[in-house]
Amino acid sequence: MINSTPQELAHFLVKYPKTRFIDVFLNDLNTVERGKRLDLASAAAVYGPGMLLPGSMFALDVLGGTVQATGLGFDEGDADRPCRPLPYSLVPVPWLNDDVAQLQVSMYEPDGRPFFADPRHVLVKVLDRFHRLNLTPVIALEYEFYFIDRERTAQGMPQPPPLPLTGRREYRTQINSMTDLNEFSAVLAQIDAVCRQQNIPATTALAEYGPGQFEVNLAHQADALRACDEALRFKRVVRSVARAQGWDATFLPKPYRDMAGSGLHVHASILDAAGRNIFECDDNLQNLELRHALGGLVATLSEGMALCAPGPNSFRRFQSQSYVPMIASWSVNNRGSAIRIPVSDAKNRRIEHRLAGADANPYLVAAWMLAGIYHGISHSLTPPPPISGNAYEMQGPALPTHWATAIEKFSASEFGGVYLGKPFQNLYSTVKQSELNEFNSYVTPLEIEWYMGAI
Repeated sequence: MINSTPQELAHFLVKYPKTRFIDVFLNDLNTVERGKRLDLASAAAVYGPGMLLPGSMFALDVLGGTVQATGLGFDEGDADRPCRPLPYSLVPVPWLNDDVAQLQVSMYEPDGRPFFADPRHVLVKVLDRFHRLNLTPVIALEYEFYFIDRERTAQGMPQPPPLPLTGRREYRTQINSMTDLNEFSAVLAQIDAVCRQQNIPATTALAEYGPGQFEVNLAHQADALRACDEALRFKRVVRSVARAQGWDATFLPKPYRDMAGSGLHVHASILDAAGRNIFECDDNLQNLELRHALGGLVATLSEGMALCAPGPNSFRRFQSQSYVPMIASWSVNNRGSAIRIPVSDAKNRRIEHRLAGADANPYLVAAWMLAGIYHGISHSLTPPPPISGNAYEMQGPALPTHWATAIEKFSASEFGGVYLGKPFQNLYSTVKQSELNEFNSYVTPLEIEWYMGAI
């Protein structure tokens, strides 16, 4: 793993001499950014002993409250731990004044050991298994998201923004619409420009099914940690550029009841010591490593649902005929399956994991996917037959589509304890169970409308 050095700060200040402050942050379990704005003198110390933050940053629920049952709050005195810089993450912040930069960090124990609760270190644990075999995962991430109006409907719900060119609100569904790309071209161009300034390898953008919904692909790279670091920076860019435009952007998986959901798709291949893709093949069914990887992925889909669908809205994506998987399955070039082998030449053969929503933590989705690949290869697991045709008419093991069931399956997963670490498994399960309990305690306007007068 490449470490960040003080020289990075010195070189950055030569290029950006107006810098006076640095926003130093990490992303919690829900990918919420947590950190501090430091002046240059304080920021320089981050490259030495590190910036102190309490370990309870990773015991926070989505509302920002510490889940005391994790043991990371009062039980340990809300103890601080050092956070150290991630390489390549010191970048300008174009949507703010030119005197502000930003820097991502990761949390460690005071003695230098990785802090178990930091999702980035969870991915490191999985990658270490591959590296011990001289194998290198190559991954790419695809994010779907919506631009939405800052003004909500009379019911407090999101709505599409007025289109920049015509001024109207668009509610139609048009996949890959060039007209929609033209309407949003200015804000997409600004996102691309900021990504270039922040060294985020965004490649293609396409209009998705929903009004104001887009997908942006991040380039494949043989550094899974950096790919996920950049994915989180990308989310920050999209939201910040949208705000500058006068809109909001959301990675909520299902902001509209009757429109398409937003996913996080992860592509992966594996390189051997000579740089050869071990999945390379002309016939997908004849490559043993590929078949075993598929076996491991399909076998572990259900137990990882709580990572891929981390909140109540996450499960609203899972509907028939919606290009979201409903069963544990794999296919060749079928977007209804959970695991897909996309069209490619033999050399670039790869696996696409299509389960996660756009709200999922990319470190954890990548860790679970790569752990499934490693598990399948190391245990020579055989996948079920691939599905073809209408995936929603196929039979197979149903994926858990209720939040409580997903948390229960993850909490009890032997596989999760082995590959992610039992302490992290317990932490994540505890935080999510607490969120579930709090969410379920609220009485909603819909249930009052439906039931109170009728019963």
